[in-house]
Amino acid sequence: MTVQSVKVPKERIGALIGKNGEVKAKVEKQTGVTITVDSEEGDVTVDYSNAEDPSAVLSVMDFVVAVGRGFSPEKAMIVLEDDWFLEVVDIREYVGKKPNHVARMRSRVIGTKGKTRRLFEELTGAYMSVYGNTISIIGDALQLQVAMRALEMLLTGSEHSAVYKFLESKRPEIKIDGMGF
Repeated sequence: MTVQSVKVPKERIGALIGKNGEVKAKVEKQTGVTITVDSEEGDVTVDYSNAEDPSAVLSVMDFVVAVGRGFSPEKAMIVLEDDWFLEVVDIREYVGKKPNHVARMRSRVIGTKGKTRRLFEELTGAYMSVYGNTISIIGDALQLQVAMRALEMLLTGSEHSAVYKFLESKRPEIKIDGMGF
């Protein structure tokens, strides 16, 4: 089968397509896949039958999911490059389905005036998006590993200071380049 589908929140369809279809066209040109978007339902289909590299569908699917999870198309494009990955964590797996618990955890991860999220990005070199019931991270293998561990610490109740110390201790190991930090 040369087609894969994923559902994207309707309010993120515009970001996925881009002004005059520019984002969609850029991804299609870069990867050789065909992206079909049903803007009424939020269904996105990726057809990779004409792609030179069939594995491109995996990175394109990650791109679509990343945009759907709140990343700007510019940041999400990074997953189209080799050795960049996306991880998506459902907050409900840690706190249950009660909306007030999910909202509290979202706030905990973002921090006051975005401090926690900003420090995560600065200290790991990875990108983070908190959207709906999910937290998504884009990074290379090591950045992702460190960021995911720190995120798990936060989600399981570790103090912010302990998480920051952990991130600081891992910083020398992480190659942070090309990210503007």
